[in-house]
Amino acid sequence: MDAQKKLEILSGASQYDLSCACGSNQSEHRKRGNDGTWLYPVSLPSGGTSVILKTLVSNVCVNDCKYCPYRSTTDVPRCTLSPDEAAKIFLDYHKRKGVFGLFLSSGVVGSPDNTMQHLNDTAKILRYKNKFKGYIHLKIIPGASDAAIDEALSLATTVSLNIEIPGDGFCRKLSSKKDFSRDIIRPMQRISNLTARGQKYAGVHKTTQFIVGAADENDGDIVKYLFGIYDKLHFNRVYFSAYQRGTGAPEIPGERNPNRNPDQIFMREHRLYQVDFLLRKYRFLHNDIFFGHDGNLMLEKDPKLVWAERNPHFYPVNLNKADKFTLLRVPGIGPTGAAGIIKQRIQTPLKRLDDLPFKGRRRRLVQQYIAFN
Repeated sequence: MDAQKKLEILSGASQYDLSCACGSNQSEHRKRGNDGTWLYPVSLPSGGTSVILKTLVSNVCVNDCKYCPYRSTTDVPRCTLSPDEAAKIFLDYHKRKGVFGLFLSSGVVGSPDNTMQHLNDTAKILRYKNKFKGYIHLKIIPGASDAAIDEALSLATTVSLNIEIPGDGFCRKLSSKKDFSRDIIRPMQRISNLTARGQKYAGVHKTTQFIVGAADENDGDIVKYLFGIYDKLHFNRVYFSAYQRGTGAPEIPGERNPNRNPDQIFMREHRLYQVDFLLRKYRFLHNDIFFGHDGNLMLEKDPKLVWAERNPHFYPVNLNKADKFTLLRVPGIGPTGAAGIIKQRIQTPLKRLDDLPFKGRRRRLVQQYIAFN
């Protein structure tokens, strides 16, 4: 199998890992190239966005994660790119198509550290042999040694280690080989420590991902860990990937749950992204998020609107005096709207609805929660 054929297989296999870009808005959506490769948008240090090439270096895997279509027990075509092949493919894309950077992930080939050597060696070829100074995102394989993690941090712009599920109990249901505390939490803590302010790798971005709906976890389970990932580990971003039926083992809850259709599953993912934004950008806390009796977010209602309905004493908000984060508690006002209100009221006080920097449905929603004096 030549390198291009391997890339077609491995790039397609990489679609299940979203720890670099996803769908908070249209500009962040990944796109499939004409040759089957996945291109993901990333923010540039100088502003704006570009795209990165995303692929696995191997879909061989010794793990038995029941949600994964490339687990060791499935019969699929397997292949592996050597570090030289992976580096050469990327450099070709970089020169011909203006690809800004590279995201490398992998199945577990033999052992976590053997796999990390494949990933790190590819990055070393690019960094040292080809003097590439651009964007490299390296996956940290669960169970990787401290030395392998440290080397990845020395080479990468971004690293990610996927938490996948919220806790040891769910991990044991979905894998007989992974130890949640040892293989996932311990390396996440090391990444957090080494990238903390003032540390050697403070400039390295760090992300993780949850698989949503593969186990019988609820949204409350996920949000509890989500808050801790931001508050204690200080990761930059958390992603969510709705479990895709038909990809995992038939006995897991994600395959046999009759209560949710595909639209509901993707809406659940969307609601979790909204909660993520509230925690990350709006200064909401864990106890500001409300769940139903089943521990899940309401599919039919934005979690910010749910908070507003549960806290009527907070309103109305005075648009001419409220600070940014008070404005962000108003349903319909986001970061751009809050900035627009603050900028506008510096010039002249807001006196009526027509003064607001938005119209239509959003204005009608905001109207219920504001005052001008």
